[in-house]
Amino acid sequence: MRTVLTALAAVVVLAACGTTEAPVPETAASAEPSAAPVTVTDSRGKEVTLDRPATRVVSLEWGETEMLVSLGVMPVGAADVKGFATWDTAVKLDSSVRDVGTRQEPSVDSISALQPDLVVMEAERDSALVPQLEKFVPVLVTKGSDASRNLERMREDLEMIAAAVGKTGEAAKLMSDFDAALAEGKEKIAAAGGAGKPFVMADGWKQGSSISIRLFGKGALVSDIAERLGLENAWKGEVDAQWGLGTTDVEGLTVLKDPDIRFFYNASDGDDVFADGLAGNAIWKSLPFVAKERVTKLPDGIWTFGGPLSGQQYADALVKAFAG
Repeated sequence: MRTVLTALAAVVVLAACGTTEAPVPETAASAEPSAAPVTVTDSRGKEVTLDRPATRVVSLEWGETEMLVSLGVMPVGAADVKGFATWDTAVKLDSSVRDVGTRQEPSVDSISALQPDLVVMEAERDSALVPQLEKFVPVLVTKGSDASRNLERMREDLEMIAAAVGKTGEAAKLMSDFDAALAEGKEKIAAAGGAGKPFVMADGWKQGSSISIRLFGKGALVSDIAERLGLENAWKGEVDAQWGLGTTDVEGLTVLKDPDIRFFYNASDGDDVFADGLAGNAIWKSLPFVAKERVTKLPDGIWTFGGPLSGQQYADALVKAFAG
């Protein structure tokens, strides 16, 4: 199968108009350990069969990139490598990892030039991309998010990727460590009197003079993590069914009246609309959690849509805020 994939990949590269990507020489097959074929059923319900566990993997989403590296598989290519380094510090990419374009519009030419034996991508990305890629490489499509069961979904995505790359033992260890960290964190928060305390998690952006605030509501991955720590999400506004996200403006935050609320936000790219854009806003300053100085900027590089390592980073930040 590898020989066929290599040949097809070469055809795609040569046929691409104006491409400057040079094919990457394939590593000698004799150097790879022998292994049995692997069949994995992805989020589409499709069986993806590989001759052996994948070693040359391209990842088109940051959460999946993190999962691969945490399993001990460095991808040969990834989408938006620079952005990943800014927003996800749970793992570090080698300098050898090639950037294959943005997460929204990855380059098929760049992917094929790397001669991967597997591409991993999320279900919500451009569905037209999948058949293009499947002309020359197997594609494993993860769920990415499910606001009805996001912690279970994260585990399933990790286990699915692990099966495809022959790292099921590593996946079990990651999840065991993650579960233990949440259990320990819950005990610490409870001991500090924080059990059941309300929290809000958000990020935001500015367009012109308008500031939009994105709330991580019930069912968002980071909300599920916080609830496993014994906390309660104070944002009850409408959220979408896949990501558990809702959008409002500063006026919309006035419904958050509980004086015990702690407000957390993410601004890893340095564009901090809460500390800068709202600094002189009277409504913002009047909010109970602002007046009581219970606003916490997360450490840079905690990806709120990541795998168990990012989830553990987030949990650690909440434990520090509630339990000291």
